[in-house]
Amino acid sequence: MKILDVGCGPGSITIDLAELIPQGHITGIEYTSSPLPAARELAAQRGVSNVTFQEGDVQKLEFEDNTFDVVHAHQVLQHISDPILGLKEMRRVCKPGGLVAVRESASMTCYPESAEMTKWRELYYKVAESRGTNPHPGARIHVWARKAGFRGEDVRCSTGSWCFETRDEREYWGGSFAERAIKGAFYEHAVEGGLATEEDMKGLSRAWREWVDNEEGWFGVLHGEILCINNDA
Repeated sequence: MKILDVGCGPGSITIDLAELIPQGHITGIEYTSSPLPAARELAAQRGVSNVTFQEGDVQKLEFEDNTFDVVHAHQVLQHISDPILGLKEMRRVCKPGGLVAVRESASMTCYPESAEMTKWRELYYKVAESRGTNPHPGARIHVWARKAGFRGEDVRCSTGSWCFETRDEREYWGGSFAERAIKGAFYEHAVEGGLATEEDMKGLSRAWREWVDNEEGWFGVLHGEILCINNDA
């Protein structure tokens, strides 16, 4: 079996999939090369050798038609300007009878709510809009799949969820957003795009830290999922 993992990031999902197909091979691609050294190191640490990591753009995949048995993307389409083109490319490189598997967030819920957390959510959408991307599209990815050429009867929908409630879970989730509010791509787009000031971003970072420290803190994410059978024979 040959699998393509689109938007592999640090490689955690890619390596999990590689361990399921010891006689097969998986290729993980990421738009930027920055996370790939860590992905290769993680594979080496876990003794996984049937995996390759390389740069790649889902909107212009550098693979021949009908190359992979499974093409997988997790939280990727929401970050690109043309998700239908991305799905067309995933379908193109998938073998007849193969699967295209996609999971995207659909909505978020936070407790306790606060004015600052509401501001963060509003800014999250504004930044995505300014970049021409599609935040939380999980409820409509099956529609994109049909527009990309999959027949309606070949697209199977489901849902999944995340819940962050324990101290470690809150630190993992909220700590990440606290950092992203003061440095990195989200911060740069917000400040340089005139959507928020540096002081605004510091306030959002503090709000996330306060949420992490709140023993009653809870955050839920609903995902939309699709399995698309490539019956383009």
